[in-house]
Amino acid sequence: MSDNAVLKIGISGSYGGMNLGDEAILQSIINGIRANIDAEITVFTRNPEDTMSRHRVERVVPVRKLGRKEVVPEVERLDLLIIGGGGILYDADAKAYLREAVIAHDKGVPFMLFAVGAGPLKEHAVQEHVQKVLDLASVVTVRDHPSLRTLEEAGVKREIMITADPALLLTPEPLSAEVLQLEGITRKCKLVGMSVREPGVAAPDIREEHYHNLIANAADYLIDRYDFDVVFVPMEPKFDLHQAHSVIAKMVWPNHASILQGDYTPGQIMTIMKKFEFVVGMRLHFLIFAALQGVPFISLPYAKKVQGFIEELHLDMPPFHDITTGRLIAYIDKSWDRHEEIGRRAGELLPALRRRAAQNNTLMTELLRLVMTRKGISPETLKKKSANE
Repeated sequence: MSDNAVLKIGISGSYGGMNLGDEAILQSIINGIRANIDAEITVFTRNPEDTMSRHRVERVVPVRKLGRKEVVPEVERLDLLIIGGGGILYDADAKAYLREAVIAHDKGVPFMLFAVGAGPLKEHAVQEHVQKVLDLASVVTVRDHPSLRTLEEAGVKREIMITADPALLLTPEPLSAEVLQLEGITRKCKLVGMSVREPGVAAPDIREEHYHNLIANAADYLIDRYDFDVVFVPMEPKFDLHQAHSVIAKMVWPNHASILQGDYTPGQIMTIMKKFEFVVGMRLHFLIFAALQGVPFISLPYAKKVQGFIEELHLDMPPFHDITTGRLIAYIDKSWDRHEEIGRRAGELLPALRRRAAQNNTLMTELLRLVMTRKGISPETLKKKSANE
């Protein structure tokens, strides 16, 4: 590779348009690369067409449709492979998400785990595999303290840096008044945003009947007590639309509830978030967007990643399995009474979290400089646009 050649960087994770939280992470990683480096970016994705249209990267690879031998040439052409971020190290799928990392090591391509989340991680064979692969990585960062503890409990002993979720670096994107009007989001409405999610391998402890009743009763209370209308925001439409409809079916006041219908980017969801006066949610990035927009919220912390985020903001909420309708309503009242204070506190704590999120980009750039030095290439070919370096 000559000094004028473009660096080739691959990004592999849970991408392909299924989940807006994952797409927010990918967008942030891409933004960090573009701000620092002239690079050809390849995304290993479930849906190449969706990824290309959303992110306009140079190359896409349909990673889940290809066998190992087919993926090898796509990995070995890279100068660096980024694994992550997001919650990809859990029992059911950790081996699948780490496949490209193993290939990278075999082919002499350095790789970095970029602000990953971990857990649940309890199966011994998976723990051993994760430990082995992480030991091969050039850099490992995790997005929160619960992920670090999970990896340590799984036996990982190598150095791991706690940074923060890359989505914390995103900014809102504009939406026309006509689009908001079509969704029923107007200045005349007092709105509460809500987020739900499905049970599954990444959330094995969720019982639908339990949490559907919780959310339905909370929505009815907000409508009856505070005269709000409720808007459900599907962060992963394939699953969240069904879950939201199931909750609305249990409500006493379903005529005061709606579900976002459009296909939005993470930045556009952030713009919509600003129209809410209060938020009750489950999905992590829904809550991150609320915090970034200064909207007070309470969470249903079904997973350690959600619990970790609310702890970072010094917010209080009992474990998911301890929440009853009465306790949830009490927290709603308490949080609404203090909503200005909650929004102000989040605003004070977010800059430190954003600085931690930016460390991922700094570490990536430092790793690329090292890679180039080892190849005898001048690191001065890297751009120096970013204020994070």
